[in-house]
Amino acid sequence: MEQKIIEFFEKVKNAKSIVLAGHKNPDGDSLCSVLALAHLLELNFGIETVCLYDGNIPDSLDNVPLRKRIRYFERVDVDEGFDLAIVMDYGNPVHIGGPMKAIEKSKFVVEIDHHQNDSPIAQLCINDDKAAATAVIVYKMIQVAGLKIDMQTANLLALAILTDTGNFKFVRDGRACRVMADLIDFGINIRNLIELMNNKPRKAVLLESKTAADAEFFCNGRLALATVAKKDYKYLDGRGEIVLNLLGQIQGVEYIVLLKEQKAEQIGVSIRSRKNPINHIAMALGGGGHERAAGAVVRDTLDNVKKAVLDLFKKEVL
Repeated sequence: MEQKIIEFFEKVKNAKSIVLAGHKNPDGDSLCSVLALAHLLELNFGIETVCLYDGNIPDSLDNVPLRKRIRYFERVDVDEGFDLAIVMDYGNPVHIGGPMKAIEKSKFVVEIDHHQNDSPIAQLCINDDKAAATAVIVYKMIQVAGLKIDMQTANLLALAILTDTGNFKFVRDGRACRVMADLIDFGINIRNLIELMNNKPRKAVLLESKTAADAEFFCNGRLALATVAKKDYKYLDGRGEIVLNLLGQIQGVEYIVLLKEQKAEQIGVSIRSRKNPINHIAMALGGGGHERAAGAVVRDTLDNVKKAVLDLFKKEVL
């Protein structure tokens, strides 16, 4: 990996224009890793970058440092292309959305990711599917290149790790903890960062509570399944992590599924497991992700997707 990181920074030094993007509907790791790396390139190399996103950014992330630096893809003219495109934390090309046009028009593409990806789109891949967050890889790049960081960078990296590990519930090895220790020594305040994300509209919190309360339970209570109808989806903040976490606290529940009716016949599926792998379930639905946190977007009715999910669980897991 170190040689690839060195090659990456050579590309950066020779680039006059750089675009960065993560996955559609950015979560904390995607958003904050993009913003952190963009800021690092400007801070260390004086290169102005363009950060793009598609979908919606959760209200809970409205106050993260440099939030205004990332722009909705339709508001940026990308027809001339860029010297260098960096796509981060995307997992699968279908998850990129609108910024793909900018990436395809760029002269050279780099990907930085901690998801297992069988369809890489870049000429240079700095990937590590054992890392707990893409921000952990970014921190490794900082160390290899000897880059200077500031408090904005440190806070962004810490937020990325906190959100993607569920406040360290999903760490895979000690690296994320060691990175956070370094960031604490640098001066970040974890309590303040968590409080910064307590920024949800009342309707979002009430919807999360009702969705969890209305959940159904299958297979002797081992599988909890909740749904969000199309009329309520606009009030859901992010991907419904609070609902998933609430249901995951119930005694006897091993698997949690949240079905979100994003549009007519477009259902977002989020799947979590307390112990066993479930990414193969997401892959069977056309998606992917981590062993115990995965998802998909399925173009069908809510009832049909619900039946398909239950059939898969009964056949392959339960």
